Amino acid sequence: MAKRASMADVAARAGVSAQTVSRVVNGSPRVDPATRARVETAMADSGYRVHRAARALRTGRSGTLGAIVSTLATVGNSLLLEAVTEAAARRGYDIALVTIGDSLAQALDRLRDQGVDGVVVVNEASTLAHAAELPADLRFAVVDSPFDDRYVGVETDHVGGARAATEHLLALGHRTVVHIAGPASSYAASERERGWREALSSAGRVVGDVVRGAWTSSSGYDAARALLEADAIGSAVFVANDQMALGALRALAEHGLHVPEDVSVVGFDDVADAANYRPPLTTVRQHFDRLGETAVAMLVDGADAGHSRLVVPATLVERASTAVFRPV
Repeated sequence: MAKRASMADVAARAGVSAQTVSRVVNGSPRVDPATRARVETAMADSGYRVHRAARALRTGRSGTLGAIVSTLATVGNSLLLEAVTEAAARRGYDIALVTIGDSLAQALDRLRDQGVDGVVVVNEASTLAHAAELPADLRFAVVDSPFDDRYVGVETDHVGGARAATEHLLALGHRTVVHIAGPASSYAASERERGWREALSSAGRVVGDVVRGAWTSSSGYDAARALLEADAIGSAVFVANDQMALGALRALAEHGLHVPEDVSVVGFDDVADAANYRPPLTTVRQHFDRLGETAVAMLVDGADAGHSRLVVPATLVERASTAVFRPV
């Protein structure tokens, strides 16, 4: 049988000390990024595998982080979970994934049974975490949640991104902007709605009622149909995510309206397919990689709960679904 690669083998291959390899294996922040990358390459090339049971006995850590998500059906949740998993892997951690199911408490019990070293709570699940009694023996990093001194937090600048989207449409000459919002229970949706309202109010424009969807393309289609039937679509629509924007584009086309000639549309997220919508979608880009990396780093590096919160900027990406409005 082939000899199993040892930590010393990895150290020799990477040209570092065994202590440096140990730090990389155990997710220590006290390693230069270039050195960490060299050690990780040496581990992969040599076939080195971490003995997790031994590491847990030695360090008191399982090498596993928990992730709680409400659903995997939305693209935003899936992209963020992918970013969390990749960030954890770079630090030598596995991810134990649970969906909320019947209750947050049951999800936490399942993770505690697996001895996770900390928990990342993703998107809609964050609302439940904010309202729940959290176990004191677990560390939490929550993505997109109101401030809470029980855990560390990271979020996209939803307000700033929504404001930029709305101001972009106003700058094109649209008198006001209609909003297809996300679920009322979603923190991200409420923050995007707030940014939309602030932009319109600051410009002295009419702030109308919102129509809500459920993050899915079918709900965006239904919301746009409702606006069209009420003759309330106007000339510009800001949609709270790209999936709902896709449904809205279909509804507009079926109604005989052209985008962007008749109606300009902006989404939020900048999913991979947004550039291939018809027409390509102007949208607000969320930097999911930075969100995932930050959440994992806060857990592994031991950021102080209640004192650590990071807001990741959002970026407007202009494409063909918006154009200068020329009133008839």
